[in-house]
Amino acid sequence: MYEHIVLLKFKEHNGTAVNYEDALKTVNSFKASIPGIVALSAGINVSEETENTHGFSLAIRITFEDQQACRDYAPHPLHQQLLQDIGPWIEDVVVADYSFN
Repeated sequence: MYEHIVLLKFKEHNGTAVNYEDALKTVNSFKASIPGIVALSAGINVSEETENTHGFSLAIRITFEDQQACRDYAPHPLHQQLLQDIGPWIEDVVVADYSFN
């Protein structure tokens, strides 16, 4: 198994804010639509440890069958569409990937 964790920090763009619910809906649709995804969870960061969140407001965790499935996910059209849709809103990203049994 291969875990892919993404933390997103959003910025204000053109005086408006990103619609987190739309982003979550899109991400959550990936499990049924993108091959190799075993499990997926995503949500808005509600941590009470605000001194440690550093402004990262959306967290995504995707478990893939293996590292190759994660590699195949990156160029997948649905993933690329999400990146295009939210790209202008992103200020910073943290990614962590690891294999596990």
